Amino acid sequence: MITVIGSLNMDLAVQMGVLPKQGETIFGEQFQTIPGGKGANQAVAAARLGSQVNMIGCVGTDSFGETLCTVLQQEHIHTENIATASVPTGIANILLYNNDNRIIVVPGANYELKPAHLEAAKELIQQSQMVIMQLEIPMETTDYALKLCKEANVPVLLNPAPAANFDMRWMEEITYITPNETECSLLFGDDFDEVLKRYPNKMIITLGSDGARYFDGEYPIHIPGFMTKVVDTTGAGDTFNGALAHAFVEGQTLEEAVYFANIAASLSIGKFGAQSGMPTLETVYARMAGLEE
Repeated sequence: MITVIGSLNMDLAVQMGVLPKQGETIFGEQFQTIPGGKGANQAVAAARLGSQVNMIGCVGTDSFGETLCTVLQQEHIHTENIATASVPTGIANILLYNNDNRIIVVPGANYELKPAHLEAAKELIQQSQMVIMQLEIPMETTDYALKLCKEANVPVLLNPAPAANFDMRWMEEITYITPNETECSLLFGDDFDEVLKRYPNKMIITLGSDGARYFDGEYPIHIPGFMTKVVDTTGAGDTFNGALAHAFVEGQTLEEAVYFANIAASLSIGKFGAQSGMPTLETVYARMAGLEE
């Protein structure tokens, strides 16, 4: 059983052929409202692969919040511990251009998730096989979640995004941390070889299409990515994290889990939207076996 403690946002995605300059108005090519938030995305990624997933978060009492909870329930994710707040549900404004994305997040109700909410779900958290967290909720809530996990010796997978909300004290309490290259540089410096050696079998740096790297205590390990046609990179990192947690809970080694997560992430970028592109276990195994149509 995996418990995700994190954000739920409605993604407002605009696809465009050119990026507007300051003060410029352009016509976009497509607009969609898409269920998202790093917490919800990672929950969906793990659930779609077959894990039992619980979501702890906070939404507003608006249509976005209602839709987000309904979507998670349709993915067989337990939503009993999603609280509601008087402020609007969080949103992410996503600009899609040239096979890449730029994202502006307005946290809204996500920042109303307090330690008291976690205390109410303490038994659930401490009975979990793994807890997944990101940093789109208040730092005090992340801190309290780590405390609860440490008390019960529950492994924690932390995706440090946005990096500005990371506290270096947490390195002693987390089991795995998965920064991308930008986040790693901001938090730990540009010497990735030294950083990986400092945190063997804990630091996993994701490299986009190049896969991921970690240090196994003796040797640097690079697990290559799977080259595929890119439609939309939104959610690829969330797919990686959800798949990584699923693999760990299933008993895979670190090397096996990173390889599995890379394959899952490569499938996610072949479709538009974060959650809509997340693969099932069957499609991951098919790609691993080279049996795709």
